[in-house]
Amino acid sequence: MTSRAGLTIEQIIGAVRELDGALVVAPAVGDASVPELAWGDAFFYYAPDGEMPRNVQPYGTIVTKNYPDDTTSDLDPAGRWRVNVHVGRTRLAELIGTVEPGQGGPAPSPDTADVVQPHPVYGTVGWVSVVNPGPATADTVRQLLRDAHDAARARFERRH
Repeated sequence: MTSRAGLTIEQIIGAVRELDGALVVAPAVGDASVPELAWGDAFFYYAPDGEMPRNVQPYGTIVTKNYPDDTTSDLDPAGRWRVNVHVGRTRLAELIGTVEPGQGGPAPSPDTADVVQPHPVYGTVGWVSVVNPGPATADTVRQLLRDAHDAARARFERRH
């Protein structure tokens, strides 16, 4: 089933918060616990104790601006943002095909909205991204976040 509308940042954060054991870290302006660059962004973890994991990367993020090493999605204009999800290399290949330079057919520009594509920086390690998820990607983004959460939970359970 395809969604008729896109997703907002708030809808994604709300959906992740509903997942058992999810922790959403969404630093607001002025939050001294994170670098200023992270203000306004969101980071998704599996943390059943509600504590920020110390040695674990998030399984998903929302970024609301360009980062110094990540500008190709053109996120600085108002209203542009990107959801990023760790799906693993196998699932990424199923979704997109190859992410190796010079391989495969023409790919959409990294700033294209409502398209699942390799993360512009971390695609080769199994991350996908969607700029401004719309009707074409809303359901996929929701499912990818649920799957990434389940995978993070499985990794947590193996470690504990």
